[in-house]
Amino acid sequence: MKAIFEKRDETNPYTLLLLHGTGGNERDLLPIADMIDKGASVLSVRGNVLENGMPRFFKRLREGVFDEEDLIFRTDELKNYLHEAAEEHGFDRDKVIAVGYSNGANIAGSLLYHYNNVLNGAVLLHPMVPRRGIELPDMSGTPVFIGAGKNDPICPPQETEELEASLMEAGAAVEVFWADQGHQLTREEIDNAASWYKKVTKGE
Repeated sequence: MKAIFEKRDETNPYTLLLLHGTGGNERDLLPIADMIDKGASVLSVRGNVLENGMPRFFKRLREGVFDEEDLIFRTDELKNYLHEAAEEHGFDRDKVIAVGYSNGANIAGSLLYHYNNVLNGAVLLHPMVPRRGIELPDMSGTPVFIGAGKNDPICPPQETEELEASLMEAGAAVEVFWADQGHQLTREEIDNAASWYKKVTKGE
């Protein structure tokens, strides 16, 4: 997989796994990583599926309808890549927090839905429910931040509420921030994600 790895503050044990939205690349979320934790290491991955030339992390049948077979395959591929990258770059595999937007948030959510203890936490920005009708792994204590838009045409409020409920039922500690916006990211949303991050990693 094509990715950028940056080791920053040697005393900071955390690594941010950055996962862009459809049509983005591995540089898109670097400024957001700086806003969340300037000292954390960064592993920013480019999706290796193309849709009309636009990078994504998994295929879809149409907007809002995922290709589940490909989603499962790509989720496993990303999990394995995380293990390989941790060995190659020497970061703590148990201190990885995902930061994903849109399609990137969906693959991060899929990691949580399919594997136990795969992430130390996750910032899901405008995510959808990755899969339905499956038993989720035990997520006891896993902190998850969800950024949502009240007027998001792609991820309507009921989608966010369903995702929140399923994660909490699996034991995750979920915090949802609602912006008076659509599907775009807002500064207020990232500021709230940064506050949540400080709270869960540093107890601030």
